[in-house]
Amino acid sequence: MIAASFPAAPLRKMADQPGALVALCLALCVIAVGGAIFDDRLLQGVPVWVKPLKFSVSFVVYFATLGWVVNRLSAPVRNGWAVWVALVLAVLASVFEQGYIFAMAGRAEASHFNDSGVFFVAMYALMGLGAALLMVSVAVIGWAAYRDRQAAMGPGLRIGVGLGFALSTGLTLVIGFTLGGNGGHFVGVPAPGAATLPLFGWSATVGDLRPAHFFGLHAMQAGPLLGWVLDRRGVARPRFWVVLGLAGYSLFSLFLFVQALAGLPLTDLAVLGL
Repeated sequence: MIAASFPAAPLRKMADQPGALVALCLALCVIAVGGAIFDDRLLQGVPVWVKPLKFSVSFVVYFATLGWVVNRLSAPVRNGWAVWVALVLAVLASVFEQGYIFAMAGRAEASHFNDSGVFFVAMYALMGLGAALLMVSVAVIGWAAYRDRQAAMGPGLRIGVGLGFALSTGLTLVIGFTLGGNGGHFVGVPAPGAATLPLFGWSATVGDLRPAHFFGLHAMQAGPLLGWVLDRRGVARPRFWVVLGLAGYSLFSLFLFVQALAGLPLTDLAVLGL
């Protein structure tokens, strides 16, 4: 049962302090920015500290979202074994992922798609496992929130968390593991110096799986945010509108996925006949 109490009280307190995880990831962001300022080395034409910074920012958003949801759960569910295990798995996976990414940045070597040795191939496989654990944790907490009738959530937020977390898990596992098995971000070979989208660095000339991965991953923010806004505004039938909104969001993410697999960049709408 979700509400079953976990016997290790000191460890169980982790479920009540997700803000500390956000603070840790913010500290890693500062370290990555410092590295970018004082270290001008490049990896595949990109400053070596850009990837650690991107992942640290992503984990800030990830744990802030989990913390926002966990703190709204009723005490029995928040302190229960399911949420505790999910949070511990998320913490362990994030520590491993970020630790390895920072270590490889310090060596100016690729943490992803690095097949230069058995060790790097094995570590990349473990990162894939870590990513899966991170998303399974999202699904478990979303399920716990949806089932928790005593949680401080309106109907829109409840379905937004439950469905948004589930969609984020499903889309990320499908798109993320396709990306991992592709051997790189691109479907096609961009020319040296080819145009990219500002800030994100997504290709503007060939298929790029990262946009679909980005939107799929952030369904866990889109769903709860939509539900929360609808509840705050007192919109009638918020559950219906959340389901409809997330259905459209999922179709858009899958469209970007198919578009990338077809070798078309995000900026090319030819696949729609436009």
